[in-house]
Amino acid sequence: MPESTSGQLKHFHNCQILRDGKILTEDLWVRDGKIIDPEKIFYDEKIESDVKIDCNGCLISPGFIDVQINGGFGIDFSHNVDKVEEGVTNVAKKLLAYGVTSFCPTLVTSPVETYKKILPKIKRTSGGDDGAAILGVHVEGPFLNPLKKGAHPESCIQKFEKGFQSLLDVYGSLENICYITLAPELENAIDVIQELEKRNIKISVGHSASDLKQGEEAVKNGASFITHLFNAMLPFHHRDPGLVGLLASDQIPKEKSIHYGIIADGVHTHPAALRIAHRTNPEGLVLVTDAISALGLQDGVHQLGQFDIEVRESRAYIAETNTLCGSIADMAECVRFFKKSTGCSVVEALEAATLHPARFLGIQSHKGVLNFGAQADFVFLDKNLHVISTWISGHCVHKA
Repeated sequence: MPESTSGQLKHFHNCQILRDGKILTEDLWVRDGKIIDPEKIFYDEKIESDVKIDCNGCLISPGFIDVQINGGFGIDFSHNVDKVEEGVTNVAKKLLAYGVTSFCPTLVTSPVETYKKILPKIKRTSGGDDGAAILGVHVEGPFLNPLKKGAHPESCIQKFEKGFQSLLDVYGSLENICYITLAPELENAIDVIQELEKRNIKISVGHSASDLKQGEEAVKNGASFITHLFNAMLPFHHRDPGLVGLLASDQIPKEKSIHYGIIADGVHTHPAALRIAHRTNPEGLVLVTDAISALGLQDGVHQLGQFDIEVRESRAYIAETNTLCGSIADMAECVRFFKKSTGCSVVEALEAATLHPARFLGIQSHKGVLNFGAQADFVFLDKNLHVISTWISGHCVHKA
């Protein structure tokens, strides 16, 4: 928040707000970048607001959190090695137009030297006028199953031959990593998962031919997320539902919870599959864009890691193939498509892009919510859930 507004008391009125699983007709009060309890203003401080903002009846939702995005606007996080800081900042700024206030830049499977050059340069930020907050990097690979490689180059896929040391050898430092996608059936994967959990790095299972039992073992040992459900994993089978079965498993301890990312772009996941996932495990559903460098651009040839990508009729494919490789949808679009496809409530659609990703990352005390004491990151939405404006720390950083 700019220094000139420090200490200002802002009063947002004539609005509805999403809080505690309900849409409430209530005002919102913000000071020093945080949401505050108005009772203390009325009864203790007995002061009036410095700024009063008429919201014209719009809905205020927590800002969207995208935990899987590969790039956008011509920038690919895994490819622009020499200009990675500039590229990430550019994407962070432009994501504000889509209501995204926090995100995890995603690196796809790459040569070892690429990780060692890029990872030290993508540092966590708190967000503001310069763009959405960076919560840490999502490293998707290279410890994946080649049978489910998707748009990941097989020549760069690795094994845990030296256990956890293999991971350190590839990434170098783990300092800027928020979570890692790996295939849990790989040899030594469980040992690696246990070690990552000790270091407070989240683990997601994906790009995997794992059966349900292997998935359950991974969750018992620390995995808490599934990367883009239904995509790059064994299809559901009634005798062994694979990783999809984790949504309804009775073998996961009560103290463990499983969240799962899902791409609601109308391309990667059929509306019926969205409905099945939502009805089976609504609390774990996390909307992700999995957007690539072509986000915000027209059809043509773009980049994803080591591959050239063709966007044809709003679908992204590895060049000269029919292999899907990430989306070109923005988060606000995914929220709307998810709501339309599942018939879920506005609350459910918005929480899948706010509270649920925050809960997966363990930051729900201050992100993804509009509770007192939380960071004042939010988005104004119209009745059709289109973005009117985006706010970080109570400061307007984008107007439609």
